[in-house]
Amino acid sequence: MTRTIFVTVALSAMAVSAAAQQAGMTPEAQVKNALSAAPASVAKDATVMTFDGTVLHKGTSDWICFPDDPKVPNNSPMCLDATWREVFDAWTNKRDPVVERVGLAYMLQNDMPVSNTDPFATEPTADNQWIPVGKPHIMMVVPDASALEGIPSDPDNGGPWVMWRGTPYVHVMIPTVPRKD
Repeated sequence: MTRTIFVTVALSAMAVSAAAQQAGMTPEAQVKNALSAAPASVAKDATVMTFDGTVLHKGTSDWICFPDDPKVPNNSPMCLDATWREVFDAWTNKRDPVVERVGLAYMLQNDMPVSNTDPFATEPTADNQWIPVGKPHIMMVVPDASALEGIPSDPDNGGPWVMWRGTPYVHVMIPTVPRKD
């Protein structure tokens, strides 16, 4: 049986704007915040939607971008293709995702603190390898976990690392540079 894989490409740390972290952002601010998660070539045609499904901006591509929502754990602005929306929905609803093809997602702003080993952890524990400062990243999900064999799990190794190994949500973080407009 194949396992679903997330391959997450990490970027160097960059602060999420204070405005994006404030509850009650205007729709215009939410759109700007959401689109900051992806390269301009992706963002220009993306739809922007809130986590409750409200469409703030209708795009022309398959990409959907979500603004930062401080009420959602482990969240920062993100842009997801259809495959990643399936994976994100599965993770959110604690079910195994169904991935039939490679999918991509972008989080080019700081990510929230997160466990490197437990996809549902909300705080550090002695054994969940907490990453206190999230890093901006690009994610790629693939349908076969064996494709990740040989990639280390150490987030401090200076290069790509596997996150959530041994779960249906295993993925790889790969450092890169943040988006600059």
